[in-house]
Amino acid sequence: MSIQGLSAEEVVRRGRAIYENKLRSELEPGNKGKLLVINVETGEYEMDADDVAAGERAKSRFPHAPLFTMRIGYRAAYRLGGRALEAGAP
Repeated sequence: MSIQGLSAEEVVRRGRAIYENKLRSELEPGNKGKLLVINVETGEYEMDADDVAAGERAKSRFPHAPLFTMRIGYRAAYRLGGRALEAGAP
C-alpha cells in the first residue's frame, strides 16, 4: 500500500530518520511513553499522552500527509500481550 506515493516501508524509514536526527534529543527527555505522530514530508508532529488526541490533531493538521506514529522511548507504539520493551532493550 502506498501513501502519497510512498510505500509503508518508506514512511517508516523517513519517520524513524526524522525522529533520530531531528527530534529525539529535544522530545525524549520528559516525554517517555507519549504518542508521537510525525508528518514524514515536513517533520512537523503532534505529541500527547492521550493517543486519540495526538492522532486526531495530526489528521486534522495534516489531512493528506503520510504519518508515522511511535511511542517515545519504546520500540513499538502498542503491544499485544507480553511486556513493552524500551528502545534499545534486547
